[in-house]
Amino acid sequence: MKRRISGRLGPAVLGMCAGLFLAGSALAQQPACPVKVGGILPLTGSMAPITKKIAQSAELAFEHVNKGGGIKGCPVQFILRDDQGQPTVGVDAAKYLVEVERVAAFTGTISSGVTGPIISSVTAPSRVVQVSCCSTASPFTADGRSGGYFFRTIPTSKTQAYATASETTQRGFRKTVVIYVNTDFGKDMLVYYKQAVAKLGGEIVAEIPYNDNQTSYRAEVTRALASKPESMLLIGFPKDAVTIVREWLSLGGPRKVALNNSMRTLDFVNGVGANFVEDFFGMDNAQVAGPSVMTFDNAFQTRFNTDSKGPGVHTQYDAVMVLGLAMNIARELSGPSIREAVRKVHDPAGTPVGTGPEEYRKAVDLIRAGKPIRYLGATGPIEFDANGDVTGPALVWRITGGKIETDRVISIEDMQALFKKIDG
Repeated sequence: MKRRISGRLGPAVLGMCAGLFLAGSALAQQPACPVKVGGILPLTGSMAPITKKIAQSAELAFEHVNKGGGIKGCPVQFILRDDQGQPTVGVDAAKYLVEVERVAAFTGTISSGVTGPIISSVTAPSRVVQVSCCSTASPFTADGRSGGYFFRTIPTSKTQAYATASETTQRGFRKTVVIYVNTDFGKDMLVYYKQAVAKLGGEIVAEIPYNDNQTSYRAEVTRALASKPESMLLIGFPKDAVTIVREWLSLGGPRKVALNNSMRTLDFVNGVGANFVEDFFGMDNAQVAGPSVMTFDNAFQTRFNTDSKGPGVHTQYDAVMVLGLAMNIARELSGPSIREAVRKVHDPAGTPVGTGPEEYRKAVDLIRAGKPIRYLGATGPIEFDANGDVTGPALVWRITGGKIETDRVISIEDMQALFKKIDG
């Protein structure tokens, strides 16, 4: 599946395409208009239930980019491909974007199991920048495989896993079985959860991997229950999780269940049945409060007539905005130049710029003047470390009365204290 979203700029902006001189670190040569930017998301498959809002967020971000001046005076054409949640499909989608459409950069995808092969087969060898909203497997940035061309606007699995371990031990989870999707994401979450639980006093009685997109998980659930658990941590994606939880409960599994962020969607709640998942809880990454977050929330509500709650919605907006700003900062629209510009979207000494088209235009004007910017996004300040990762707060969510509610937010300071407690 392919979608194209082309923006239009006003005559004054388009008039700059021919002869605009950009100062400082801006472009020395004017690119051909429109500038193509790609996107890869699982529009169908097991992750489709959480993708709708994420795709809408990307659409909104590109609308804001175009209304705010585009990229180097050019409108942006967004080309979105469906990876179906499958590695081979994702790699083919990435190759299409890079080799056929010749995109300067792209955003995506959600599953770390798809992102890993894309990095190895496409972005690293082709030297194309990829900014992900949702892929959290830590090796992508830690082991050097990406060549520095992969960035993400979401903290790695370590943040969610440590927060989950803290919450489950505080809630008295003992003899916990972990059922996890057998991908880079699932395995990474398990490694960090085990590491944290060992320090915090919990106990894991069994680790049961599963492969996604199966019609039944009775065999995996039976193996899990054979360990006589008192609780379960389920790490996976909504479509499969509905089946797993149904079979877990039908076979007598305890209702002491913790979930990862992907199940923070009503598709999961309604798929299982609200009365069966009452008081289930989970973890997700949180955004700080502030004007930039509020502006995005209001814009999303106005544009799509629904709230912006859900995994990946805020981080997807920031992934697109980071690309737009970095491509304006880059001297040329090449992978190496864009890669070097990404970290410059948040210069500690720069002028603060927030979300929305007006703030984007403000940022573009500053960039043209050769002045640094400090992007404060839909998730708060976006500052990449040496690996291309960000830090952030976490939140505890719960299912009550068929609704998903935020129980509490774990601040960045509290997360740092938790890291110190576990890592020493």
